Amino acid sequence: MVESLNRVLVSRSALAHNFRVCAEKSGKVPILAMVKADAYGHGMVECARVFADSGARAFGVAEVAEGVLLRQSGIREPVFILAGLLPEFLETVIEYELTPVLVDGGMVDALAAVSLARGKKVHVHLKVDAGMGRQGCRLDQVPAVVGKIISHDSLHLAGIMAHFPMADDPVHGNSERVLNDFLNLITTLRPLRLQDCRCHIANSGGIFSVDGAELDMVRPGISLYGYGADGLEPGMTNGRLRPAMSFVSRILQVREVPAGTGLGYGHIYTTAKTTRLAVLPVGYEDGYLRALSNRAEVLVRGRRAPVVGRISMNLTLVDVSQVPEAQAGDEVVLLGSQGNERISADEIAGWLDTISYEVLCLFGHCNTREYKE
Repeated sequence: MVESLNRVLVSRSALAHNFRVCAEKSGKVPILAMVKADAYGHGMVECARVFADSGARAFGVAEVAEGVLLRQSGIREPVFILAGLLPEFLETVIEYELTPVLVDGGMVDALAAVSLARGKKVHVHLKVDAGMGRQGCRLDQVPAVVGKIISHDSLHLAGIMAHFPMADDPVHGNSERVLNDFLNLITTLRPLRLQDCRCHIANSGGIFSVDGAELDMVRPGISLYGYGADGLEPGMTNGRLRPAMSFVSRILQVREVPAGTGLGYGHIYTTAKTTRLAVLPVGYEDGYLRALSNRAEVLVRGRRAPVVGRISMNLTLVDVSQVPEAQAGDEVVLLGSQGNERISADEIAGWLDTISYEVLCLFGHCNTREYKE
């Protein structure tokens, strides 16, 4: 098989290490590992296997199709469908023993009817809006929806969940208010004597920055892949997380051009002096976006080299004037470490004015993935 020039490398040992860091911070609370969005670009099935071996008690995906793929790949732990359901997916949810997360009372009766007809008892979780403002049941509506769920013998309310909107800002105070509102809600439900109902709210930011948020289960996402939630200082994770993804390419050509040479589409960069250029076979097709033009840096022989000119679909130019030994065939690191230097997804996100999550998804989705260790 011919090796791709652009490769995303994922470290299994880093994934397992990050899981242990989250587990140690959360104590003995079960971990629902978030593997939605193809495990943030790292590969859903392979990451789920690593996390299952590390002790994950459940997995979180967005859509039913993702849950089916996990089941077909041999994952037996509970798989939560977090984004909600439509009627056409109910039979599949029951067939593959997936855990639906209900966002209101609209699907309760239909799900109960299908599960009753199949002779199954379906475990469901209810998503409540405790301050996220995005999706879920309003706090004042929760008692009625809970009552509706528990009125059906074919359904079991196995959990109630909420989400922190600002866990990446530990000084704001929003997370403490959201947690307090969620806990107050749980208190109001005690007269219903819910059996085996787990309450959970902590995402990665909640695990590392919100005291007392562990409750009955935690749902780490970005931290499993080696990064703190957007906005969290590295010290809040004790600097222990290890980025699991690297993105590498190779030099196709090294060429020298004189001063005054316009580079690439639009000539948005013109050389001020004689310049040595490395041509890389990477571009926006590979998730290396045009917005990185004249902003990004890469690692060549352990040294930083700036991207110059417009990034095109399949080609990027790098100024290697300060790396005179660079030659065709050399490996170039766009994300990751080489020698004593490192380029992180957070740094790339800064160049793109976005967050590390988007960078990881872009690179992981657009390139051949390989697993090591």
